[in-house]
Amino acid sequence: MGGRDDSGVIGFDVTAALTQGGGIGRYTRELIAALTRESPGYTYKLFSARPPASLPVPDSLPAAPNIIHRPAPIDERWLYRLWYRARLPLPVQTFLGRIDLFHSPDFVLPPVMGSIPTILTVHDLSFLHYPETFPDTLVNYLNRTVPWSVERARAVLADSLSTKRDLQAMWSVPEEKITVLYSGVNERFKPVTDAVTLAAVRERLGLGGAPFVLAVGTVQPRKNYPFLIRAFRPVAERFPHSLVIAGGRGWLSEEIPAEIERQGLAGRVFLAGFVDDADLPALYSAADILAFPSLYEGFGLPLLEAMACGTPVISSNASSLPEVARSGESEAAILISPDDEAAWSDAMIRLLSDPELRGRLIAAGYEQVGRFSWAAAARQLSTLYRSLLRPDFH
Repeated sequence: MGGRDDSGVIGFDVTAALTQGGGIGRYTRELIAALTRESPGYTYKLFSARPPASLPVPDSLPAAPNIIHRPAPIDERWLYRLWYRARLPLPVQTFLGRIDLFHSPDFVLPPVMGSIPTILTVHDLSFLHYPETFPDTLVNYLNRTVPWSVERARAVLADSLSTKRDLQAMWSVPEEKITVLYSGVNERFKPVTDAVTLAAVRERLGLGGAPFVLAVGTVQPRKNYPFLIRAFRPVAERFPHSLVIAGGRGWLSEEIPAEIERQGLAGRVFLAGFVDDADLPALYSAADILAFPSLYEGFGLPLLEAMACGTPVISSNASSLPEVARSGESEAAILISPDDEAAWSDAMIRLLSDPELRGRLIAAGYEQVGRFSWAAAARQLSTLYRSLLRPDFH
């Protein structure tokens, strides 16, 4: 543990932890929980915009003697307007009081008073690669605020080598400013074999009793779900399986129901909506395959979660996903281009037909998951904190 050498007050923005169930919300929750376990010598002052009256994610923040939560009296929408549209120099210390370092884990860095070190996490640059998959207003906002934040930050965390390379190529961010910090997998993700638990999750989500292929992630164009629905059609003709898409409704998601109708798959494709963290291990365990055809990801946590639950994975080979699914020459998932529909159909059919291939992938998946942990991420981040707080540290 780093606690013996760690001292100082870390400001940390936990707004996403309180307001977003998946994605960056989960990243923030897992990271702050691991930090408080692995580096208890720091005091963590957690900042958030004013939380909504009923939290979308209850019990979001760990409770510990060295954690202080200081929510602002302003909601997220108005606070971001003041900070990033009006560029009002209202420092985060107005809400937090004295801090020695500030870390924003969600793309944008608020005004910070004085010369204290700042860290910004940039998960991906999908809004530059695939702007058509975002609402125009969001693309404009990110194009204005993210480069401005990156420039001001003392250090930048990237979720993967893929994101690091993007930061260097797109914005010429110096290599020495970027640290790659891989995510981990919560220990709750393990095979669920209890029939009552599995049946209860199926019933809660309205999935019926058929076997299924699972896709996990917010319903938005970058996740490539219409493509997956088309690729699933030959599978549905040969197998009794359904396709279950588990993810909250994002932007530009209207095309999904129309694609289900076009492919004649009504009753075979289920939009399960956002699934609580507590139900995800059983959902992964019940699935015969995780299919992840995303066009672009900063990391791709569902791949590891599925592997930890003993579910074989077929993944896009785009952006960071090979980093998550491959170790040296060994692949723990079937990796395919996210625009090769026939190859995706064939891979799903092969994986449902070949028990030996399934067994190999499941075993490789368990091994791959062992290479990623939130504890290791927290220890690495604590070392970065220490080096910024004490530049003479080695």
